[in-house]
Amino acid sequence: MALSRAERCLALLLRLLSRACLALLGLAAPSPPRSVPPPRRSLLLLPACQLAKKLRQREVTCVEVVEAYIERIKEVNPLINAVVKDRFEEALQEARQVDKLLAEGPGDDYLEEKFPFLGVPITVKEAFSLHGMPNTSGLVNRRDVIATCDATVVSRLKQAGAIPLGVTNCSELCMWYESSNRVYGRTNNPYDLQRIVGGSSGGEGGVLAAACSVIGVGSDIGGSIRMPAFFNGVFGHKPTTGVVPNDGQFPIAQGVRTSFLCTGPMCRYAEDLEPMLRVMAGPGVHKLKLNEKVSLEKIRFFCMDHDGGSVFVSPVDKEILQAQKKVVEYLERDLGVQVQRVSVHKMKYSFQIWSAMMSSKDSDGQDAQLFTDLLGDHGKPVWPLWELMKWLVGMSSHTLPAIALGLTEKLVKLNRGANAKLVSMGKSLQAEMESLLGPDGVLLYPSHPTVAPRHHSPLCMPFNFAYTAIFNVLGLPVTQCPLGLSSEGLPLGIQLVAASYNDHLTLAVARYLEEAFGGWVLPGKA
Repeated sequence: MALSRAERCLALLLRLLSRACLALLGLAAPSPPRSVPPPRRSLLLLPACQLAKKLRQREVTCVEVVEAYIERIKEVNPLINAVVKDRFEEALQEARQVDKLLAEGPGDDYLEEKFPFLGVPITVKEAFSLHGMPNTSGLVNRRDVIATCDATVVSRLKQAGAIPLGVTNCSELCMWYESSNRVYGRTNNPYDLQRIVGGSSGGEGGVLAAACSVIGVGSDIGGSIRMPAFFNGVFGHKPTTGVVPNDGQFPIAQGVRTSFLCTGPMCRYAEDLEPMLRVMAGPGVHKLKLNEKVSLEKIRFFCMDHDGGSVFVSPVDKEILQAQKKVVEYLERDLGVQVQRVSVHKMKYSFQIWSAMMSSKDSDGQDAQLFTDLLGDHGKPVWPLWELMKWLVGMSSHTLPAIALGLTEKLVKLNRGANAKLVSMGKSLQAEMESLLGPDGVLLYPSHPTVAPRHHSPLCMPFNFAYTAIFNVLGLPVTQCPLGLSSEGLPLGIQLVAASYNDHLTLAVARYLEEAFGGWVLPGKA
């Protein structure tokens, strides 16, 4: 499908306009990288499963654990601004209750089965309801909204024994890949405070990377789990669509988008992904085949270095390509497999496909909800052009990306014929990918074209999220896996993709690659 002249002009125009906006933002010359200090407490360096085991075996008290994490948050949160509202007093009270339960002496097997995360600290993306915590999604006119109940996944993790420390920052209405808004401000990357943490689950990515939490809850409709996980060097998993419940978050997907939004786990250590997913999925977990044993030597591995050269997206950085090449070479050498290079032509149109499918009607003919309606949140209508004029003089309560998205969605609706063709292409691509991967295939694919960009610079290339977004509309399970640091000290990584309901394959490969390449690396270690 050739790009139309209008699309090429639009791509060029957006780049020119975004560069003009950067000039207005007054983007300063880059300063030397500055990271958060490394954690001093060894308790902060244990996977959640190991931490829970130590607690069950009475090797450490829950109060000690929670106090260590609270101390760490107080140390580095002024630098990264990831935790936007804490519940430290409540967490310490819950920790004392855990210690009381442990003192009563129930058996380890009973505790592990009933409370697999007993006493483990957790953080939650602010877009999810956590009782007593704000639930604004970065929207100013929701500043006073306080959750009166827990989202289903939050409730399940609490029932499994996890102790929430607080809620973390996100982008405005969870629809941009820099976590910055008019309610809480901007979150900074722990590896370089001048860099972004990604979005929309950026606060979660940052808080995990900085060792302020060990497991967290994120959501993903265009890469909102995987981009922050990539930029912050941690693990994130977008499950197969429709298994983990999405209710209890704002904004909630409606219409066709209910098939694209996914809730999933984020964590520092690969071994915690599967236990978290089991708890979060609840009764539907059997669909994900997590009990099936995976033989890595029998997996058919595929590799794509890039999307084929979309004009809307940056070329993939050399160091990201080199990291992916090292993975391929390691798989072939260590497992004796042959990694097949593939070129899926339709991936070149990832952004256009995602955009068209996000704005398409559902099977009942219902239109997708307008982003401008969400910006108003049942209040006064929001007019993007008027908000842009207000923003230029510093009077808008919305961020520039949110305003730009409001303007863009109106343009998308002008060409319904092209959108219909792109939706058809998306369905064809879905069938092609399911056929390619089958019951035993895993695709290696870049997580993003660049390492974590500097603050504001995503405005220059606003569609780079297409590398993750395409898998939302395809409904495939994807695990983001860290692969060490770049020459600039920034996290590298890779996406592991499987066919629907084969989450067990990508999770198994993530555990394998963590052992081979080291997984999460402490920020500030150098």
